Amino acid sequence: MNVTASSASRAAEILSRPVPLNGLTVPNRIAMAPMTRMFSPGGIPGEDVRAYYARRAAAGVGLIITEGTYVGHDSAGQSDRVPRFHGEEQLAGWAKVADAVHEAGGTIMPQLWHIGMVRNAGDPPYADAPAMGPSGIRVDGTPNAGTAMSRRDLDDVIGAFAEAAAAAERIGFDGVELHGAHGYLVDQFLWAGTNHRTDAYGGDRVARTKFAAEIVAAVRERVSPDFPVVFRYSQWKQEAYDARLAESPEELEAILNPLAAAGVDAFHASTRRYWIPEFEGSDLNLAGWTKKLTGRPTITVGSVGLDGDFIRGFMGEGAPVQNIDDLLDRLERDEFDMVAVGRALLQDPEWAAKVLGGRFDELKAYDAAAQKTLS
Repeated sequence: MNVTASSASRAAEILSRPVPLNGLTVPNRIAMAPMTRMFSPGGIPGEDVRAYYARRAAAGVGLIITEGTYVGHDSAGQSDRVPRFHGEEQLAGWAKVADAVHEAGGTIMPQLWHIGMVRNAGDPPYADAPAMGPSGIRVDGTPNAGTAMSRRDLDDVIGAFAEAAAAAERIGFDGVELHGAHGYLVDQFLWAGTNHRTDAYGGDRVARTKFAAEIVAAVRERVSPDFPVVFRYSQWKQEAYDARLAESPEELEAILNPLAAAGVDAFHASTRRYWIPEFEGSDLNLAGWTKKLTGRPTITVGSVGLDGDFIRGFMGEGAPVQNIDDLLDRLERDEFDMVAVGRALLQDPEWAAKVLGGRFDELKAYDAAAQKTLS
C-alpha cells in the first residue's frame, strides 16, 4: 500500500529543504547517522568504504556523518578495523571518501571518537595503552577498571580532537561531529555514574561539562569560523539504557549552554525512539528541547525507517509507531531541523531516494544481516 499522494508530495517538499549549519548549506534534511562498520583494516578506509558512502550521497542523503573514527590518542579505540582519523594513509583514504561524496552531490563530516573506559587493556590498535576515563569506572559501575585521567591525559585528548578536526577541514570535509554520546569518553565525563572526580572536571552538571566544552573550544580554535562543529549526545548509554544526564529542562540547559558557548553549531540528540517525549508536560523530544534551550539547529535520530513496523507506519497502515505525517509535522513546526537515518540506510542505500521520490512501496524492512556487509 502506498501513502497518499498528498503525504508523498509533502514528504518530498519538506525533506528536500536545504538546512544551514554555520557556513555549510546541507542540500536537504536527511542525514546518515554514524554507524561503526569495522571494514577498514589498519584503520585505513579503502575503496569499499569510499563507494559505500558515495552510494548513499548519490541517492539523496544530504549529510553523511561517518562512522566513529578514532582520534590520535593511543587509548582512543579497541579495534584495528575501525577507521582512524590520524596518520598519513588513514587521512589519504578519508580524503578520497570526502571527494567521492562531494562528486555525488552530498556533504560529509567525520565523527571524531574516543571510547574511554569501554576499552580493555590489551585491545588493538595499541595493545599497551590503558583504558582511561574520568574516574577509571566503567558504565556498568565496575570500579578500578582503568586509569583516572591526569591533567596531562586530558590535555592530550583535547589536543587529539582538535588536531583531527583541523585535519578534517584540511582534507576537504564539510564539518566535524564530536561523539559525546552512548557512554564513551566524553559522555563518561558528562554522566555522574562514571564521573566521580573531585577536581574542576567533576561535581555538578556544569563542572562535568568542562571537559567536553574544552574539546569544543579547542576544535573551534583550530578550524575556520564558518566550519561547522556538531556535538552528538544522549541520555542513554550502551550498558545503561535508562541512564539520564538530565531529569528536567533546567538540568539539560545547564549541560548544553556551556557547550553552545564553547562553539557548538548544531546538536545531534541521540534517542532510541525519536517520537517519545523527553520530559513530562511536553511533546518535545530530546532534539526539540535542545533546540528550544540553545537556539542551535538540531538533528533528531531514533528508529527512523528501522523495521517493518516503522515502514508500515510510513505507509499509513496503523503500525504502533509514528507515521511519516508525524515526522513531517515536527519538521514543519521546527521542533528539529534534520533527521538522521541509521540502520535503514545499511539495508538500502536508496532509502533517501525512495522517500524523496514517494516510492514508499519499495522501502525494505531492516535485516540484521546488513551489518555484515558494506553494500
